[in-house]
Amino acid sequence: MADTGDRLGILEQRRIEAAFAKGIFEEMAATIGAEQAKAILTRAVIKLAQEAGAAMAAESPTGPSIAHFDAIQALWTKGDALRIEKIRADETHYEFNVTRCRYSEMYRAMGLAELGAVLSCNRDGAFCEGYDPEMKLTRTQTLMGGASHCDFRYVKRKAG
Repeated sequence: MADTGDRLGILEQRRIEAAFAKGIFEEMAATIGAEQAKAILTRAVIKLAQEAGAAMAAESPTGPSIAHFDAIQALWTKGDALRIEKIRADETHYEFNVTRCRYSEMYRAMGLAELGAVLSCNRDGAFCEGYDPEMKLTRTQTLMGGASHCDFRYVKRKAG
């Protein structure tokens, strides 16, 4: 597991961002309508997630890898933010289920249940793309969407 030290956990970072995003979203929705505001917010969050993924990959001394991706997971789980059941972690696969998601709980408590997927779940695939274009995420269900768990399945194409 990566040493997260004094680094802000992702849950706390998302709480700060969500409070700000809520105000921006409400103003945009009042001016251009909720559907268009949500589309703009979605595009912005995806772009930011791709940039964050690239920045995290740049922090790895050996470049992006499943091992490093697994190690930085500590930032997302910090403060019991996620409860994870790891299924597989090897050179080309990283698979786990999330059985508790405090991100989802936080968005609901903030009155942002309808935007939770935009602010959080949509980031996952985009982050993966930014981290390593050779790695792909498949997820068929989320706690945010009402499922019993989130099923994260990452596959990295072998180099060469």
